[in-house]
Amino acid sequence: MAMKGFWKSGHPPTLLMAFLYFDVSFMVWMVNAAMAPFISQEFNLTPAQKGLMLSIPVFAGALLRIPLGLAAEIIGRKTAALIGLGGTILAMVYGFYLVNTYNQVLILGALLGVAGASFAVALPLGSGWFPPQYQGLAMGIAGAGNSGTVLAGLFAGPLAKTYGWQNVYGYFAIPVLVVMGLMWLLAKEPPDKVEHKKLTDYLKVLVEKDIWIFNLLYWVTFGGFVGFASFVPTFMADQYGVSKVVAGQFMIVVGFTASAVRIIGGWFSDRFGGINALTGIYIIIAGTALLCSTLPASITMIFVFLFLMSAGMGAGNGSVFQLIPLRFPHAKAITSGVVGEFGALGGAFIPLVMGYSQEYTGSFSMGFVVYAITAVAALSLMMIVQRRWTTSWVGKGGRALITEEQYRRVA
Repeated sequence: MAMKGFWKSGHPPTLLMAFLYFDVSFMVWMVNAAMAPFISQEFNLTPAQKGLMLSIPVFAGALLRIPLGLAAEIIGRKTAALIGLGGTILAMVYGFYLVNTYNQVLILGALLGVAGASFAVALPLGSGWFPPQYQGLAMGIAGAGNSGTVLAGLFAGPLAKTYGWQNVYGYFAIPVLVVMGLMWLLAKEPPDKVEHKKLTDYLKVLVEKDIWIFNLLYWVTFGGFVGFASFVPTFMADQYGVSKVVAGQFMIVVGFTASAVRIIGGWFSDRFGGINALTGIYIIIAGTALLCSTLPASITMIFVFLFLMSAGMGAGNGSVFQLIPLRFPHAKAITSGVVGEFGALGGAFIPLVMGYSQEYTGSFSMGFVVYAITAVAALSLMMIVQRRWTTSWVGKGGRALITEEQYRRVA
């Protein structure tokens, strides 16, 4: 009954297109990560060079999220999505025809940033049709496009082995083109934009204290997801000696788990509050990161630890984005862009830390420890601000401020 009310309250085709836009964009964004063992072998890369190669697409995606989020506010989210998909196709064309050296791989990584920036448009495009009590679920469904990581992990490695890694870029352009056509036909601009604002009005969000708190919260959850999804093929190949194809497919552990649980995290936060959810989530993330730092000899054990850590990151992504539209209801695209940018910067940070950890200490352990410390820092900050939040713009535990009758309808 609750799900029936959810679908009736918004525009399902637009939410579906937001999901698919984010899904194929994320697939493209992670393509070099999935093929990292192939690229690394061809160019004989050091651990630090591997970390740099994997961090550039993430860093570029982070930098482009605010501009794309601003564009979505000014020219419309659907139009911005079509521009983003077009830019992604051009990046794939460059990769297919022109990438033959390590430096060209780095340039392509920068071009892949337009795919990573899709987050700033996809989430507010899909959720803009839905009322406050369903924001967590709507954001969770759109954000489940993180599952594009699974597609990259499933197909990039086998295609690279069979046809050569450069040709994978051409194959990956095809679904992006299909989604671009469907977006043009099916999606509708959300009705939640109340008035046209100046650019400076949108940028005022940058001086809000709460936006910087959300930046750190998302740095840990989304940054952890992107960073470890992009680095886990390299980690598994170097630490456990698995084949290049199998190493790439280990992205599925992080990608599928985090994407599926993101929806659950959003739904749980709608019902019980994002603050309540995040409290437990950061404890899980910190604990499992420390377990990963032990580098167990058993592949089964590291699989379990990565699975649990990914579940925490995915649920955390959904929970953070249940809270953001409640705090900034009339600036969803730009706030999604700002927070998404800093989350992605966290993702760029992790491959660098893991690469330097291996190169200078001879072990990946310190990279996991540093990540656990950031989770503890985020939890501590949230504990400090939760009283102010629950006495100003959000209800107890982080639930939306709506009437009890509306809560009963959701239930």
